[in-house]
Amino acid sequence: MHLVHVFISVKPEAVDAFKAASLANARASVREPGIARFDVLQQADDPTRFVLVEAYRTPADQAAHRETAHYATWRDTVAPMMAVPRTATRFVNLFPDDTGW
Repeated sequence: MHLVHVFISVKPEAVDAFKAASLANARASVREPGIARFDVLQQADDPTRFVLVEAYRTPADQAAHRETAHYATWRDTVAPMMAVPRTATRFVNLFPDDTGW
């Protein structure tokens, strides 16, 4: 598995629009065969902070995701909503093993 956590801070006035765009992207993303999971999380004590938890079967699947129309729409739509540029951290899966996904 190829796991990515994307950390995003959104301008307060853009929270609702960001959520709508991100949920639309997530709903389309989970239909991609290379995506095992795609979570959109909002921080409980700061509603302007979000984490996307993306689980790809391979690094190539992440690259394929970035070529989709729904990703391009999300990227271009939410860019002006961000308070600071988003950051990402990549992980490898240890447990459960990849067959559990």
